[in-house]
Amino acid sequence: MRILRSLLSVMLVLVATVLVSCSSPTASVPEVYTPEKLQTIKIYRIPVDIAKKQVDTLSNLINDEDWTELKSVIHGPLGILRRDLRYLSEALLPEDKEQSLEISDDLFLRLENLDAAAAAKNYTNAMKAYSKAIADFDAYVKIIPNAEDIDN
Repeated sequence: MRILRSLLSVMLVLVATVLVSCSSPTASVPEVYTPEKLQTIKIYRIPVDIAKKQVDTLSNLINDEDWTELKSVIHGPLGILRRDLRYLSEALLPEDKEQSLEISDDLFLRLENLDAAAAAKNYTNAMKAYSKAIADFDAYVKIIPNAEDIDN
């Protein structure tokens, strides 16, 4: 009887091993932007595009050394940019989301540096921070699906 149990156990292990090794892996469906997701991105992108235009005006304020207005723009119209970028990042695919969150964190570090330079009335540091902020903003916008993809 013992031999029969041992033999039965070995047979069950062999059958289980064969079944597991012969099974095919389940194919995972690659994540893509669905039309619904693209519409969400289109809606969340509107305030980001508006903010991009406002960021572009910062260079004029720096060149004019209008520190008060520069700080007003950073804290006013651009004050809710962090929230808008967060919402937009959440709508992206996982790999794009991770990258966009890293870039947006860098962007806000640059805007904080720009704010500090404006408080110190330091033209050189303000231009450096502005240049880096623009580069980060452009990198962020490149991650977002194009308007042509959204409209189609």
